[in-house]
Amino acid sequence: MDHLKRRHSITLDGPIDRVFPLFTPIGETRWVDGWNPEFLHPKNGETCEGMVFRTSAGDEETLWACVEWNPDACRARYARVTPSSRFGFVEVTCRAVSARETQASVAYTFTALTEQGRSDLAGMTETAFTGMIEDWRLRINRWLLQATNGQAS
Repeated sequence: MDHLKRRHSITLDGPIDRVFPLFTPIGETRWVDGWNPEFLHPKNGETCEGMVFRTSAGDEETLWACVEWNPDACRARYARVTPSSRFGFVEVTCRAVSARETQASVAYTFTALTEQGRSDLAGMTETAFTGMIEDWRLRINRWLLQATNGQAS
């Protein structure tokens, strides 16, 4: 498989002004274990169009750039490249369902760069992608509950 697109939406137990920031590089540190972005520009990690950061997981290094940042529309789009395997885009759009619930739509588009990338893409079935985003829902809702109860950092 050389190219794929996946999208899944989840409903989160928090108001949009609390939820949308959790999809920024700094916001993800609150609910993603081991997420530790290295901010290349701007150094303070402020999310903005043109920001660049790096992450590592196992043997893989991924470079990221924010290519669209529209907090008024609660929309962010990132380009990412893992040189050893794949290039892609990650897009998150949030909308208020109610004063206490937010729907987040997450879309990934990947193109394989290597044989390893083709293997990675083959493993990202609809079921696997849905499972990954549903895991995000559980993690984010757990963090939101802890934050509401004054237990989150």
